[in-house]
Amino acid sequence: MTSHVPATVFKTRVRNEALGGPNPFEWKDLSSDDIFKGKKVVVFSLPGAFTPTCSTSHLPRYEELYDEFKAQGVDQIVCISVNDAFVMYQWGKSQNAKNVFLLPDGNGEFTRKMGMLVDKSNLGFGMRSWRYAMYVEDGEIKQLFSENGYEDNCPTDPFEVSDADTMLNYLKNR
Repeated sequence: MTSHVPATVFKTRVRNEALGGPNPFEWKDLSSDDIFKGKKVVVFSLPGAFTPTCSTSHLPRYEELYDEFKAQGVDQIVCISVNDAFVMYQWGKSQNAKNVFLLPDGNGEFTRKMGMLVDKSNLGFGMRSWRYAMYVEDGEIKQLFSENGYEDNCPTDPFEVSDADTMLNYLKNR
């Protein structure tokens, strides 16, 4: 694992009301620097939008504890998944996500450079992110919580240390 977040460009979609119509969105590239430079960021990464644990526990709890993270000096909470921008947008809408920034890693480049890309073909997912969370200050990874059992085609979906409560506890006690 690197001590700094990897340099990559994320392909995102942003709302632009000037476009009008039913799809007022345009492409916007965001670099790692755009997301992390000069900021304190909590990142959690998960296998996929709309999947059970991700939708019932992982994202909702980070949403729920947002104000407590802000009270610890966190500038932004980012959820990364190896999904495209359209899927991440619809998932955020379905989850009523207002506080967590859903960042698509559609090509898995950031996830690969983090050393967290795993094959989940046993579930029909292809290449996806291993579940982890990290605290980043100005691009430097200060703490990483990676789930145990990292392996391709893992028969289980460990969810013990990348949760919001573990991260918040770390921030309160650092």
